[in-house]
Amino acid sequence: MKKIVAITSCPVGIAHTYMAAENLEKAGNALGVEVKVETHGSIGVENKLSSQDIQEAVGVIIAADTKVDKSRFDGKPLITVGVQEGIHQSQALIKKILDHQADIYQNTLSVTQESDDTANEGMGKKIYKSLMNGVSYMVPFVVTGGLLIAISLSLGGTPTASGIKVPDGTLWATMLTIGTAAMGLMVPILSAFIAQSIADRPGLVPGFVGGMLAANGALYGSTANAGFLGGIITGFLAGFVALAIKRLPVPKALQSIMPIIVIPILSSLIVGFSFIYIIGKPVTWLFTSLATFLTHMQGNHGSEVVLALILGAMIAFDMGGPFNKVAFLFGSGLIANGNYAIMGPIAVAICIPPLGLGVASLVLNNRFSAAEKEAGKASLAMGLFGITEGAIPFASTDPLRTIPSIVVGAMTGSVIAMLSGVTDHVAHGGPIVAVLGAVDHVVMFFVAVAAGICVTILMLRILKPDLSIKKSDATKTPSDDVVTEPLEQSADFASITDLLHDNTILLDLDEQSKDDVITKLSQELVNTGNITDLEKFKTAIHNRENESTTGIGMGIAIPHGKSAYVTKPTLAFARSTDGIDWQSLDGSDAQLIFMIAVPKNNKEDIHLKILQRLSRKLMDDDFRKELLAAPDKQAIKTLLNEM
Repeated sequence: MKKIVAITSCPVGIAHTYMAAENLEKAGNALGVEVKVETHGSIGVENKLSSQDIQEAVGVIIAADTKVDKSRFDGKPLITVGVQEGIHQSQALIKKILDHQADIYQNTLSVTQESDDTANEGMGKKIYKSLMNGVSYMVPFVVTGGLLIAISLSLGGTPTASGIKVPDGTLWATMLTIGTAAMGLMVPILSAFIAQSIADRPGLVPGFVGGMLAANGALYGSTANAGFLGGIITGFLAGFVALAIKRLPVPKALQSIMPIIVIPILSSLIVGFSFIYIIGKPVTWLFTSLATFLTHMQGNHGSEVVLALILGAMIAFDMGGPFNKVAFLFGSGLIANGNYAIMGPIAVAICIPPLGLGVASLVLNNRFSAAEKEAGKASLAMGLFGITEGAIPFASTDPLRTIPSIVVGAMTGSVIAMLSGVTDHVAHGGPIVAVLGAVDHVVMFFVAVAAGICVTILMLRILKPDLSIKKSDATKTPSDDVVTEPLEQSADFASITDLLHDNTILLDLDEQSKDDVITKLSQELVNTGNITDLEKFKTAIHNRENESTTGIGMGIAIPHGKSAYVTKPTLAFARSTDGIDWQSLDGSDAQLIFMIAVPKNNKEDIHLKILQRLSRKLMDDDFRKELLAAPDKQAIKTLLNEM
């Protein structure tokens, strides 16, 4: 019997990972082929492929929406698709391998020509995945550097005419140096890993070099660097240049040195020369023009409101990038001339993007993913200390909604500060400068900040979609990626039926809405005695639904919640003849509904193991039909006992 190996993975690593695995295995059985699937799920790497498995295989299928290392499949026919194709086109993928229609994968460490295993992937999706790859590596540098800088300025800094200064030779100065170094790597890391996602490892060097150039404005005649927007430009430029060079036909004698010498050098030169001589100079001209324009506006009372609008917009637009730096340098330059009125509105605008997004991630619970809510905490801390870059993770993942929101919020705060006579005597912004006594009209400073935050939240509420209605897998941030190390299996329950009770099996639901079904099932779970607070548990279920729908398609919904008010893992099952609108990914109404309740501090990831078993078995069309046709609770138990 022929053998095919596969890997499945989705950004969350729960249902779709195992659904794709189950369908590939079923399709293999139908076609007389053994298919062994390695799953990269939230509970770790399972069913890991051995060297012998790979050697025996006639081909490889990777159905994943996350980055998967393909180096071990060198020389094998390989197909790379998204996890949805693994679920819905499993037979077609296997037939493509059997019909010798898959390209041979070649490891770029030893050869230069790599098969285009993403040829069927749309350019939009490729760009999105590459950007997310860069952001996922960049965020730890932003958070680490930003918080270290903020702590050192807050605890060790003193206000001076040239800004908040930390005395040399102190512990705080050392912390500031470390934080500055970490923050300085933000743009190069972003650029490098965007390029790496496009061209694999050969893209790292030109991406990093391009990012360093983008972060050093002096190389292209600018007093402000190109910021994270420049890093995005160099990342994509480096990635596609390196990819193009990789595809050039070369003699075998040169293949071994292509990825370590030829590609890095040529692509770095192309990216470097392009940025310094083509991209950098127009940026310099733009910044010089902006600075001159802003200077002419200052001093005309009728134009000060317009000036405040412009400064607020520039500060927020690229969050520490070139526009931000031009406005900041304009305001700080006037401090030396004794003009503190311009720096006041700038100091307000600086903190509104991170504070506004941080507060929004808390109050707009159904419009931010779990990863964004975590980023919101760091954004709040960075905003308090005047670090606009705290907003970058949000803007990188959803720029079309985030940037207009923070720009309007910053403009609002800036105008209020200008009209209220708020001034700032130091070249820094955020509440920290008010706390340290560098701001005049402190009360109005905070009023302006609060108004800007409120406007930002209002804009986000209007522009951002309600994730409880629909959230595509494509919108998930790399910070939702799966755990990649194997975890030990647990035998906490022998069968799914061990978690069921007679009263938690409901046939022919009368409820017609998703909320009513959640309430009904939650109440039955409470009646088992394993849940102590109905409303608190329902909140946990709704919070999970707000992250993304648990309607996984094919008439199935698996709502689940971890709560401190659950004392023991418990499962409820309900069946609806008419179906319930669960906003499922495939648009189908949910007829088979499983609700999982587990204790909040459960260390065994029981809910993930339950989800894994359910997802695999429910891919069987006949099994679903049997569940729908089961005449009574005992028949349901008999069927579920197979899990």
